[in-house]
Amino acid sequence: MNKPLIQHPYYPIIFVRGFASSAEEIEKTTATPYMGFNEGSTMMRQKWTGDIEKHIFESPLIRFMKDLKYHDIYEDGMTLEGSISPRSVIIHRYYEASSKVFGEGEKFPLERYAQGLNDLIEKVKKQVCQGDAQALQDFKIYLVAHSMGGLICRAFLQNDAIGNPDTKILVDKVFTYATPHNGIDLQVVGNVPSFISYNNINNFSRPRMAEYLALDQNDRVDTLNGKFPTEKFFCLVGTNSSDYTVANGLSSFATGPFGDGLVMIKNATVRKSPRAFVHRTHSGPHGIINSESGYQNLVRFFFGDIKVDGVLNMKDLTLPTKVEKKRLEGKDIKASYHFEVTTQVRGARWHLHRRLTNEYSAIFRTYEDLFEKPENERRPPHLFSTYLSKSSWAKVGSKRNLGFSIEICVLVPEYEVDGFLFLDEHYEGGYIFRDKINIEVTAPDNKPWTIRYGFESKTPGKATKKLNLNQDGENITFSIPIQQKNRPGIDATLDIRAQPWNKRS
Repeated sequence: MNKPLIQHPYYPIIFVRGFASSAEEIEKTTATPYMGFNEGSTMMRQKWTGDIEKHIFESPLIRFMKDLKYHDIYEDGMTLEGSISPRSVIIHRYYEASSKVFGEGEKFPLERYAQGLNDLIEKVKKQVCQGDAQALQDFKIYLVAHSMGGLICRAFLQNDAIGNPDTKILVDKVFTYATPHNGIDLQVVGNVPSFISYNNINNFSRPRMAEYLALDQNDRVDTLNGKFPTEKFFCLVGTNSSDYTVANGLSSFATGPFGDGLVMIKNATVRKSPRAFVHRTHSGPHGIINSESGYQNLVRFFFGDIKVDGVLNMKDLTLPTKVEKKRLEGKDIKASYHFEVTTQVRGARWHLHRRLTNEYSAIFRTYEDLFEKPENERRPPHLFSTYLSKSSWAKVGSKRNLGFSIEICVLVPEYEVDGFLFLDEHYEGGYIFRDKINIEVTAPDNKPWTIRYGFESKTPGKATKKLNLNQDGENITFSIPIQQKNRPGIDATLDIRAQPWNKRS
């Protein structure tokens, strides 16, 4: 029996670049074959010996080619017009229409670029399938987009006046790097004004975004509006504004520290979508595309087979003794909490996910959010969503083993008593709880998992305590108790859910 042409989950990938702010940048962009997705980065880092070494990241596009046997569609200086491999990477060269060399030399509405994405998908389908009935049935495509490229993808998917319904459903997953899903805000003036149309900068104003995303005019435009499954739309968020040097640092200054130097954290995700945070800038040598963390999130989201979510469910956060005494005296007590989290797999020198207070990305919750609201309105911190692939687990005999760690920190807040800060015995930067949880999963072939965990502070580098698992079909859940009995203290559980991912529908 012949092997099917298309092998799930290895579908063609279309890369969609971000905003070019000038005619010069458009010409520079269109003069390159990969429009920036091949740039990569070379940086210095310290080895365990103390020596300094170069660390080379070859770009996501090159890594797809080397690690996963993908191919570009160029040959002998020409773009292939005939048959191409299902494992192809294609660049949506939408700015060629605005180039003086390749096109008409003028900026076009974003809707035109989104229609071009529709046409490109249809062309790729024909080139891959070549009329093969099974391939036509199996065909899907992935979209990878940076910055405004993510808005082009959304306009194509969400606006019924753009593209064809039969083409939209060919998109299996979307991964966006640093896309301003809720527009671009400046510290002084707020959202980019819609009346500034120079170089199409108004593409990032919410009124204009509502137009091309086919949304009602309101305060936020960060919804897919039911037009695409949110669970298949991943948002990678940058948190390093200080190293963003565009416009001699004016961009970073104008947008403030709570973002990547251009896009604020609060605007960089689609509502209810999976997301990860990495300490990278919007673009450039320290940019979010040029990072191992970004690449690892990308390939795991596209090709992984297990999705893991972690939620910190709070039972209690006790007050310091003196503050508790004030509470018992009837004083009005207020507090807000920062939750930090980093996740990484065993042996990795990079984080899959990183949210820290000093990088302005920690999870923020008020005491009311955690305990005082009606139970269905409370907001326990959703610490992470990550994707794993059994094929990358260590193989020992008939068993596969994975180790990963989750570092959780809960900072001591500044307590307020009857409207005044209560700083007695307060030292800035203190922690109610701070520890790393190491988890090891053993998955024998066709047998139930075994999961062990250990706290780094008690059993460094080891996972010794066996967990009880709850299994509902292929979904596995388990809880790890987190307690700090001193005052202030914490009583919580880290609730983790693992479920199949990427099953062929």
